[in-house]
Amino acid sequence: MIINGDARHNGHMVRLDSAHARFGQFKPAPLAGRYGPLKVVVDAALTLVILVLAAPVLLLACVVVKLTSRGPMLYCQTRLGRGGKPYTIYKIRTMTHDCERESGACWAKPNDPRVTAVGRFLRRSHIDELPQLWNVLRGDMSLVGPRPERPEFLPELVQMIPRYRERLQVRPGLTGLAQMQLPPDTDLASVQRKLRYDIYYVQSMNLWLDLRILVGTFAYVLGLPVYVTRQFLAIPHGDKVEHTFSNAPAAPAAVAELNPA
Repeated sequence: MIINGDARHNGHMVRLDSAHARFGQFKPAPLAGRYGPLKVVVDAALTLVILVLAAPVLLLACVVVKLTSRGPMLYCQTRLGRGGKPYTIYKIRTMTHDCERESGACWAKPNDPRVTAVGRFLRRSHIDELPQLWNVLRGDMSLVGPRPERPEFLPELVQMIPRYRERLQVRPGLTGLAQMQLPPDTDLASVQRKLRYDIYYVQSMNLWLDLRILVGTFAYVLGLPVYVTRQFLAIPHGDKVEHTFSNAPAAPAAVAELNPA
């Protein structure tokens, strides 16, 4: 839960501005200096095209959500961007309104009872993610990058998973190398597995890789199995990702541990 710039998780308060100050000490990703400016231009151009094409679907989905369940059409939540900077992410609401009032912040589960009937379709089709195109235009996110994390989970993830902070060197993405190939996070083990893909992406980020991930994601949304597009587009996975992760040098330990205040 976010209260006046704070995040509450497991009974502790985490200062978001403090988190940004510490995580902001990370150096940019190795290729960010050369590819970074081009990536911003590509993101903006492609996002405008996608937004125009998807606008009717987005509008219809919002109306259906509003007519079928109590609460707002859009769901706003604080996430962490590049360097740990907090920002507001936008999605079409797929769960019952204010569903974390009693439980607090928690990962979604398979067959989660909090998800509405319409929400299940929106999640399967990934239509609920479309409002994040606005986040890309604002510069909070990229079309391709690691999944944006919630600040409530950050202290535990940093403590439990070595090198977790390295994924904060780049802007989070609407899709990514991990998101298109691995199932959603449900526990620490799934987060740790995705981290290997995230660090591979941070180390290898380039235009050709981004384009392959975008095409692969589009094919997946249309129903093509991941293993087909992965092989056809030569998208890195499995042993290649593991080998790169094992041999990649860790980012400089310039950031102090994030401890609950």
